[in-house]
Amino acid sequence: MSKFKLLWVCAVFGLMVGCAKGSNGLPYDGWRLGLFAPNYMEVWIETADAVDVRDRVFKRAMSGVAAIQTPKNLKGNPRGWPSYPGWGAGKYVYGAAVPRLIYVRWQSLVEPQTYEAYIVIPEAIQQAMVKPEKAFCAADAKWITGYRKGVTVGLAPGGIAKVWISGPCVSPIEVTRVQGEIVKEGPYGGKSEGHHFPLGETSKAYIEKYGVPYGSW
Repeated sequence: MSKFKLLWVCAVFGLMVGCAKGSNGLPYDGWRLGLFAPNYMEVWIETADAVDVRDRVFKRAMSGVAAIQTPKNLKGNPRGWPSYPGWGAGKYVYGAAVPRLIYVRWQSLVEPQTYEAYIVIPEAIQQAMVKPEKAFCAADAKWITGYRKGVTVGLAPGGIAKVWISGPCVSPIEVTRVQGEIVKEGPYGGKSEGHHFPLGETSKAYIEKYGVPYGSW
């Protein structure tokens, strides 16, 4: 195939990993894994691991505190998921190709309970992560070529994990909703005698007054 034809093929089928730049098949340096929880529904992430399409495992790609809002006036609404979930608290997974599987083990502090979930990333979503899209950024009134290089996972009581991909100035795409399983060993792999990470005082006050809105996620 001539150089001209090769460039034409990549232009037309830019969504395909093989035409993307970089040794990992990405048109950017790395994709981002972020996590969040509904208002007051605090979680502690023991680990969030990723497996890319080349079957490479990235342990603890993210851990610790998820993004959350806990207004002290208790006026925040934890029910349901936002239309634009944002990127959550997270990190870039450098050196990885697009993900095919994400594993999350977390403590739901309002229950308290420990869950794990295996999140399969479909091939269509993998392709969408490397597909360029013209997007208008309202913040600076400029058009850009954007990519959905962020994988955002929402974690809710009852072991619910909701997933989107998104990027700067481009609209999010819903990926899946997964029902996690209870980890029988308990928090911290059974090494804490059943003690979970402590729940914040504001979230505790909200739960005592309004309870947990199970079924809204």
